Amino acid sequence: MILSDAEVAVAAAEAGAAVVRHYYGAAVDRHAKTGRDFATTADIESEQAILGVIREHRPDDGFLGEETGRTGPAGGRTWLVDPLCGTLNFAVETPLVAVNVALRDGAAAAVDPLTGEVFWTDGTGAWVRRAGVDTPLTPSAESRLVDVNLDPPFPNAALFQATSLLADPAFGAEFGPRVLSTTLALTWVAGGRRAGYVTDGDLRDSVHFAAGLAICRAAGCVVTGLHGQPLHTGIGGLVAAADLETHQTLLRLIHAQG
Repeated sequence: MILSDAEVAVAAAEAGAAVVRHYYGAAVDRHAKTGRDFATTADIESEQAILGVIREHRPDDGFLGEETGRTGPAGGRTWLVDPLCGTLNFAVETPLVAVNVALRDGAAAAVDPLTGEVFWTDGTGAWVRRAGVDTPLTPSAESRLVDVNLDPPFPNAALFQATSLLADPAFGAEFGPRVLSTTLALTWVAGGRRAGYVTDGDLRDSVHFAAGLAICRAAGCVVTGLHGQPLHTGIGGLVAAADLETHQTLLRLIHAQG
């Protein structure tokens, strides 16, 4: 059966999510990376399950995974995969994790393996699938909740620090701060559960962010770099907001730091 890119993304992410769900709450081996970072058996087996789906349906495409790195043809169509976004959360049984699969500049899917929700885009529209039923994602700033990523690195620390933003009384007057420690937060901006999301860092070809960004953009969120510049340019970083007014307010608060 020939699947569309969106169907491949969803099938691959669901295959990875089944692995994560299987291991959640169970004892898993940890494989050290650098510093406090590590992968678990769930990360590794989830990525293998995702790769298996992509290799079955798109054998000529490249693959960039969090655990196995780059495989397949260089250049051209490439799938960006984070098999378990929120490994630290997963390891301590905090149910805030995601499985992210994105075709560079194309379709994408992000699955919450513990709720079963599938956030996906074909590159034009964005939906959430619950129990097999697709509902369009509709951004909204009504919650006034903004997630801020506190995970390093912070390449623009001289101009922007997430902790300073959270401590700014002007930020507290406008928004309620939240920290998920997973890019599941981006799907929540797309779906109206969050007003915005802010992070530092270079996100180009990021396996962590590619799926969430694709879903946010397709849902109609306002997405730029930290200074309001086109994404992946200038100082980098990310400001994703449900609407233009929220985005402008976040930019004003960020600019006040510099």
